[in-house]
Amino acid sequence: MNFDDTPQEAAFRAEARAWIQANAPKQYEDELRKVSLGRTGLKNANMLEVAKAWQKKKADAGWACLHWPKEYGGRGSSPIERVIWQQEEGPFGQLSRMFIIGHGMCGPTMMAFAREEHKRAYLPPLASGEKVWCQLFSEPAGGSDVAGLRTRAEKDGDDWVINGQKLWTTGGHLASHVWLAVRTDPDATPRHAGISVFLVPMDTPGITVQQHTALSGGVSCTVFYDDVRVPDAWRVGEVNGGWKVITDALAGERVLMGGIAASLHRQLDDLLDVVRKDPAGTVGPRGSAKRARLREVAATLQATRALVAAAIDATNAGAGARLEAPMAGVLGGELAEDFGEATLQILGPAAALSSDGPDVPGGGEFEHGLRLSIMYVVGGGTNDIQRGLIARGLGLPR
Repeated sequence: MNFDDTPQEAAFRAEARAWIQANAPKQYEDELRKVSLGRTGLKNANMLEVAKAWQKKKADAGWACLHWPKEYGGRGSSPIERVIWQQEEGPFGQLSRMFIIGHGMCGPTMMAFAREEHKRAYLPPLASGEKVWCQLFSEPAGGSDVAGLRTRAEKDGDDWVINGQKLWTTGGHLASHVWLAVRTDPDATPRHAGISVFLVPMDTPGITVQQHTALSGGVSCTVFYDDVRVPDAWRVGEVNGGWKVITDALAGERVLMGGIAASLHRQLDDLLDVVRKDPAGTVGPRGSAKRARLREVAATLQATRALVAAAIDATNAGAGARLEAPMAGVLGGELAEDFGEATLQILGPAAALSSDGPDVPGGGEFEHGLRLSIMYVVGGGTNDIQRGLIARGLGLPR
């Protein structure tokens, strides 16, 4: 794959770069670089409010949710233009991570399956940063087996009453709304046939959120539902027809998992900066094992970038959920772990130093990458689950 910009892409990049340069909240730039290393917030501001303000400014100027249709607050851009924007946004993209679940998964799936009144009501505020969404699929007894979820919704007149527990919810403590999968028919066979999906405000009575700090420094949540009453009007898709909705959302999540390649590309640049300062002392002479290791991860990174681009194209075309998306997730997750191991092999113990110390290689990015890498192996479904999807997508026997 040719990663060079076409003339049209180069023009888009120049326009995006100029707008970001003129409008980004530069007073937070240094702190945002630390946020990417696992810090949980800005010292001098509420990070959520800063993120919302930046997202609103982008929306007002037509730079929000580039891949969304214009009628829902997007720009109608191509997948490659979305990638270019992410590259140019740099550290300010950390603010956009507040909305990654809504913009990358909930929003696109809502466009495909929700009622028109839901799209008009929810998508523009989501694009502009007014609302933050999370996604509740995983459960204590199910993990990556979403078809085994046990959270129940029982019909009561025009409402549903929901009871159960969800976990590993990214952004649950910040979200205003949730994309919720529940079991509406406990006797359905196969298991995934009895699942429905609802759009639920997080301030609905009966919802309790518990926060947990992950190894990466990020916050994940456990969410409890105790007699939570929601109207049937909040349902997305048919009753017991939620599996199709879920698999569409998960395809988007797997592409996001594979998108670790963009972050690792920046880490590779940092690693090369360290190596160039003292090539002989860092990686040894030509033909050394360390140089070979560096070439290996660089080549794998380029392959992952190409696969993620292909997965984005296939998913946007409606055909990537069973093959390209899980392939991108698997390769991205394995690359994250392999890259962390490679930095240790090349730089030694210094790669495991955090940003709190002086003269730390990469400013501590390598250490944080090590802690974060496990999330990319299990997030969005473990790599073993992804391999099963790939096998079925290729028509292999069970």
